[in-house]
Amino acid sequence: MQYILAIDQGTSSTKTIVFDNGANIIAKATEPLNTFYMDGGFVEQEPEEILTNVLTSVKNCIAEFEQGGRNITDIKTCGISNQRETFVVWDEAGKPLYNAVVWQCKRSIEVCERLTERGLGQEINTKTGLIIDPYFSGTKLIWLYENDVRVKAAVDAGKAYFGTVDTWLLYKLTNGKQYLTDYTNASRTLFFNLHTLEWDKELLQKFGLANINLPLLRPSSGDFGVSDFGGLFPAPVTINAMIGDSHAAAFGEGCFDQGTAKATLGTGCSILMNIGDTAKASGNGMITTVCWSTENRVDYALEGVIVSCGATIEWLKNELGIISESKQTEAMANAVADNNGVYLVPAFSGLGAPYWVMSRKAEIKGLTFNANKNHVVRAALESIPYQVADVINAMQEDTGVRLNQLMVNGGITSNKFVLQFMADLLDRQLVNRGIADVSALGAGYLAGLKYGIFKDLAHLKSLTGNPVIFSPAAQRNDVLTWYKGWKDAITK
Repeated sequence: MQYILAIDQGTSSTKTIVFDNGANIIAKATEPLNTFYMDGGFVEQEPEEILTNVLTSVKNCIAEFEQGGRNITDIKTCGISNQRETFVVWDEAGKPLYNAVVWQCKRSIEVCERLTERGLGQEINTKTGLIIDPYFSGTKLIWLYENDVRVKAAVDAGKAYFGTVDTWLLYKLTNGKQYLTDYTNASRTLFFNLHTLEWDKELLQKFGLANINLPLLRPSSGDFGVSDFGGLFPAPVTINAMIGDSHAAAFGEGCFDQGTAKATLGTGCSILMNIGDTAKASGNGMITTVCWSTENRVDYALEGVIVSCGATIEWLKNELGIISESKQTEAMANAVADNNGVYLVPAFSGLGAPYWVMSRKAEIKGLTFNANKNHVVRAALESIPYQVADVINAMQEDTGVRLNQLMVNGGITSNKFVLQFMADLLDRQLVNRGIADVSALGAGYLAGLKYGIFKDLAHLKSLTGNPVIFSPAAQRNDVLTWYKGWKDAITK
């Protein structure tokens, strides 16, 4: 038996899992991570604490692994998935010049406005697939360069080293021997050219960051060096995968083919659709990114972000008080034949893809004396598949690639009403594998592929277990009529 160590370094915690060669979970440990939320929308983490957090999680995981009478030397390879866009800048000695700046941080709003005023939006989008937004690493590094004396001096001297969390961890775990990143993490920085698969020197020059040191680029599945994880292993373990967490989730869900997509249905929703071997620009507010890559293949994706999904259900519970727990909503929605003309536009924090109207406010439309709380709950649940359909339809229009199958994960997948409604609306199968740790699984898959534990993608497809599948039912015409009402509610 050969085992895979998978590390999923997230914003709020690090999960470490050991998978066997059948992709079964053998041991697992989770270690919470502290985040600093400060005035002005600043969000930071302590770089050395991220490393310590990872090592503690790994230590606890392998302790559980050995308690089962297993031998640690049978763990052959490691894959790392990580919170995207969060980055660290360090000096030649490997000492951080500043705290890790987290993806949620909004400090660079003014920088984004300046870049937009300079007319760089189209060039950035064409080259990187991204939009000018504080979400991505580049604008926050510009802010550090302009506002922190140590960072500016180090960059100007050519002695500042930039890395997303995967790069920082690899650098420390290999005692400075490996300074690498993968294409997915690179594609979230504003520095990476999707078409050449290289750092874009022209953009770096225009950002004033021509002297920053950037890691060497690699496919997600490849050779990233070895580590004994601070002495936790008696001999070094090969690190054979690094990948951003949403991309890892897509790979773990089996988005191996053009037209396959994953939707993580949580507080918000991230939809990633594999669009094949060519990067295609979006005219509908989507982001183009690298989906995943191996040494002989690069797949691209469109990504759409929905702001409010599960958050809408929480609002029904916490603010309206018409439910006491979210699991009640399924029965309430099924208690009425339709939504009775009621639509809930969940723009509590604005509307994300494909509309991107962040000033929009939430609304409940179509209320009459014939409407009751079941109709309001049903309207809230229906808003989730409606928004997913809006994104998928925009992706199909952008690329000409038809959705074949949608893999779903996240807390809302426990609601069968939502999933069946979504299958009917999309007229496609929905697959729920019921795996909570799908990002770790994706990193483990990629590491196992490179090491040879898994033969190929066909081998991985055989490991899917017994997923729950929702197929389109007979209410397709009704659902399309209701969807037209949703489009009216959104646009008017």
